[in-house]
This record gives sequence, structure tokens and C-alpha cells, in this order.
Amino acid sequence: MTNETDNVKAAMLPGEKRATGIVGVVAMLRMFGLFALLPVLSLYAAELENATPLLVGLAVGAYGLTQAGLQIPLGALSDRIGRIPVIVGGLAVFAIGSIVAALGDDIWSVIIGRLLQGAGAISATLTALIADATREQFRTRSMAFMGIGIGLSFMLALIIGPLLGARFGVPALFWFAAALAVLAALLLRGLPEGIKPPKPQDWSLRPAFHADLLRLDFYVFLLHAILTASFVALPFLLANRLEMPVTSHWQMYVGALLLSLFGTIPLIMSDERQGKARTIGIAVALVLTGQLLLAFGSFGAAPVFAALVIFFAGFNFLEAGLPARLSVLAKGHARGASLGVFSSAQFLGAFVGGLIGGRFLAGGRPADVFFVCALLAAIWLASSSLFRR
Repeated sequence: MTNETDNVKAAMLPGEKRATGIVGVVAMLRMFGLFALLPVLSLYAAELENATPLLVGLAVGAYGLTQAGLQIPLGALSDRIGRIPVIVGGLAVFAIGSIVAALGDDIWSVIIGRLLQGAGAISATLTALIADATREQFRTRSMAFMGIGIGLSFMLALIIGPLLGARFGVPALFWFAAALAVLAALLLRGLPEGIKPPKPQDWSLRPAFHADLLRLDFYVFLLHAILTASFVALPFLLANRLEMPVTSHWQMYVGALLLSLFGTIPLIMSDERQGKARTIGIAVALVLTGQLLLAFGSFGAAPVFAALVIFFAGFNFLEAGLPARLSVLAKGHARGASLGVFSSAQFLGAFVGGLIGGRFLAGGRPADVFFVCALLAAIWLASSSLFRR
């Protein structure tokens, strides 16, 4: 009898698997709509009426501003009225923003559309829904599944985005994102019944601002600032410096992502054995090394490829590991709010990264952007070492 009980505890229940799978696919579809624009949006926006380097960076990162502002209130709201209404509403707003950007013909229309895309701020609520639907011992595994799914979505988006953009134009990518949001909303009908968030004790957000949680919020802010700034500059580096056609950029990105798994997987295994503080430091060092190579070694395809492999090895681990760690540390009754603060920091980082990319790309040198990103990674590495002590 004891063995049977242990086996049940050691395996995910069918309802847990089903909920994890559906929420993971919803997150994948939504993020695909955003990721597919990353490799091509800065080049497209630069050709629009009234475009300047700073406004191009704003168009790339604008969604992060409204995401950052709304993750906390929507996460807290989902603790009160349930996750599904918040998720469906967020997907609807995301679709509207995609349509606005698709119909726009100047830089400001695209910026407004991107701001509306970001207003569909449901990342925290999706993460909280997985936490609600799974037992604590399977929380990290479920988060990792969603993280791997988003990583796969990222990889496919880097392939399909440039191809669709070159064939049908970048506005088609915005229409595609709107259609995926509708599909994601329909998939929610397949969730098992009876998933409910823990009953909130009050409307206080104080538990979401615990020191350990704020440290993770700071980490994810830096991670996405570096990522977004890099993708403001990378298309220009590949197109102008390396003279690669836009339709070939995906080969560089996807090849680097696949090879980076040989660094990410050992990090995950080490994380389980030795603890997250040490592996976070290693992952940040990889991000720093990749950015330094992009800043000082971007004279050929081979060193740029090597830099991206190193960067993605650290990035992939941090992208999955940071929210998993936070979901375990956050108190159940304030999990939505805590993940809201975390997601706000993440998307605020994307917004700031877009501004950094646009500001330092103004001189026409992508290496300037990568050097600033290396400085951010160095600050992160130093602060993580301090916290570890």
C-alpha cells in the first residue's frame, strides 16, 4: 500500500499533465507571435515614416512597458476572480494590438499596436495557473515544460518569422499573431475542471516584495533588457556587417540555439544537484561572455555564431530556472501577485532593452549595444556573487 502511495506521489496525475500541456501550448502560441517579430521588426520599422533609431528601439520594446505596468494588477486580479477570465481578456487585447500594428503605415501606429500587445499581460497569470494545477513537487518540472515549450516557440519563430516577413511582409506577422491569440483562447476550453487559485487573505502586495523574490525580479529584468537590446542590434549586424540576407538569419539563430543545449542541459542537471545560486552565476557568466564576443569579435560569421551559442546556453537556463525558483518561493495566496511583479520586471527589462538598443545603435555600430549589454551582465554577475555571500 505504501509503495502504491509513493508511486502516485512520484508521478504527475492526468489532470496535472493535461493542465500543464494546455497552458504550455497557450504560452507558446502567444510568445510565438512576439518572438517572430524580433528578427525582422527593427529592419522593418527603420523604413517606416517618421522612424528614428530611438523610435525603432521603442517599437521593438514598447510591448514591455504595458506588460510591466499591468502584470501586477492582472496577476492580483486573477487571485480574486480566477485565472481564465484574465487570460481570455489578455489574449483579446493582444489580438487587437496585433491588428492595429498590422494596419499601421507609420512608426507611431506600430508603437501603439505594440503597446496594446503588451497590455494583454497574462504571463504571470499563466504561470500561476500551472502552479494552481500542480502539486509542489512537480512545480519545477511543469515550469520547465513551459519554459522548454517557449524555447521551442522561440526557435521556430526565428525560422518562420524572417521567412514569412520576406514573403508576405512584416504586417502579415502581426495578423498571424492575432490569429494565434484566438486559437490560444479556444484551447483553454480543454482545461480540467476544478482548478482554483488559493483563497487570498487580503489585497496586500507585501508578500510579493520579499527580498528573495525581489532578487529574482532584478535578475529577470537584466536578462530581458540584454535580450531585447541584442535583438535590436543583431539584425543590423547580420545584414550590414556580415552581409547575410534576412531570409538566412534564422540559420544563424537556430543553429546557435540547438548547439547551446549542450551547455543548457548540464546547467539544469548541475542546478538540481548543487543549488541554484551557483548555476545562476555560471549562466550569467555565459551571457557576459557571449556579449563580449559580439562586441569585440563580430568580424565574421564564425565568431558571431560562437558568441550566440554561448549567450543562448546561459539565457535558456535562466529563462526557465528563474520563474521556477520564484513559483516555489512565493506564498500560495499571493502567487499571482508575486509572479505579476516578476513578469513586470521581465517586461520592463524588455522595454528598457529596446530603448538601450535604439539609443546605442544611433551611431550605426551594433558593437556599442553589445558592449552595454556586457556591462549589464557584469553588474548582474557581481550582484549575484554578493547575494551568494
